[in-house]
Amino acid sequence: MAREKRRFVCQECGYTTPRSLGRCPTCQSWQSFAEEIEELASSKQRGIGQLSREPEPISKVTASEVERHLTGMAEFDRVLGGGIVPGSVVLIGGDPGIGKSTLLLQASEALSRSYGDILYVSGEESVSQTKLRATRLGVVSDTLYVLCENDLEQIEKHIDTFKPKVVIVDSIQAVYLSSIQSAPGSVTQIRECAGRLLICAKNRNIPVFLVGHVTKDGTLAGPRILEHMVDTVLYFEGEQQHIYRILRAIKNRFGSTNEIGIFEMQNRGLVDVMNPSELFLSNREAEVSGSIVVSSMEGTRPLLMEVQALVVPTNYGNPRNTATGVDRHRIALLIAVLNKRVGIDVGGADVFVNITGGLRIAEPGIDLGVLMAIASSYREIPVNRQTVMIGEVGLGGEIRPVAHVERRIREAAKLGFKRAIFPDYNRKGLKIDEDIELIGVKDVYDSLSVLL
Repeated sequence: MAREKRRFVCQECGYTTPRSLGRCPTCQSWQSFAEEIEELASSKQRGIGQLSREPEPISKVTASEVERHLTGMAEFDRVLGGGIVPGSVVLIGGDPGIGKSTLLLQASEALSRSYGDILYVSGEESVSQTKLRATRLGVVSDTLYVLCENDLEQIEKHIDTFKPKVVIVDSIQAVYLSSIQSAPGSVTQIRECAGRLLICAKNRNIPVFLVGHVTKDGTLAGPRILEHMVDTVLYFEGEQQHIYRILRAIKNRFGSTNEIGIFEMQNRGLVDVMNPSELFLSNREAEVSGSIVVSSMEGTRPLLMEVQALVVPTNYGNPRNTATGVDRHRIALLIAVLNKRVGIDVGGADVFVNITGGLRIAEPGIDLGVLMAIASSYREIPVNRQTVMIGEVGLGGEIRPVAHVERRIREAAKLGFKRAIFPDYNRKGLKIDEDIELIGVKDVYDSLSVLL
């Protein structure tokens, strides 16, 4: 017989306590505890049957290369590591309305045409609502089946009977187990439902996609263990005002976590952006101060984008540093280097930095371009628009080397750039046959001498 145990669970982070607390000691959230009833069963829980029950030497374990399923969307396959691995569980999170359901519905049609029956479980929309979206996207496959269901036990029965090639659950916060006495979307429901779907995927060798909601802080709603349970965690990013969407891998057991996929939102859904550098630079204005092109490595692909900086006298007592698409603290560091090492004091002015296209870049290889854009705006001196800048800036003002310089320069030359400024250290062994001037710089002063 199962026994019941009452507990209070934080709905933000999953912290449990035998009594309700006003503030969670883990995530510091106020009034986030909800009472839940946990059933403690005496029988053993069902596990993953495909796993070995006895230990064996790894030297005797045989592993064959699995054939991945292609989604028909090149950028989606790139982020997944080359396609979908059978038996894997993929969690996709993102802001409401960013395009998660649109992406999976488009991928479902391509998968159904290539591999057979696909089951799309919609726990938040009716079948007719899903049909309206499918009509807008042009999805008309006869082997794509839609199920409107929230009860996980019923979903498992349909999977056993239907035996689909891929299962999509939209969303994990909407499904529930009737044996758990808590509301759908609670920490316990999310954890247990995800665990059941994980066992289902592994035992039946069926890929399962889970759509997850995000909190106001941009993290996936539910317990943190949810991200540890699944094989792949993808975040769908982008601003509602921009037409570009970025799919980024945060965790991937079957591929790199450095790859990103770039899509353009159109009337008929998401379209792969095969040459994002050319697209991001297509609307550049004539030479203006504070505008410089930088190169960032996103996975195995160099990405060229425009950095814009604006330095204006402050109208307030304390100057402001505002950044869009780049870390604001990194901007403050670069301003300090500019002041200390070359004597350009912008500390009394408001500094605004923007990465065009709605991108968010964390790679330090764009430091040199950002710093030069600030200096260009401060001195009101435009930079030649056929120049690309690559390099990390150290606290001593030195330009530190970066990886994959050859790929970055070749991408710039392919797009018609005539001059590349990069760390002098990267000249060693550099082989560039393209028609582009190569300028190596050692510190910030050298960079200013070349540009301004």
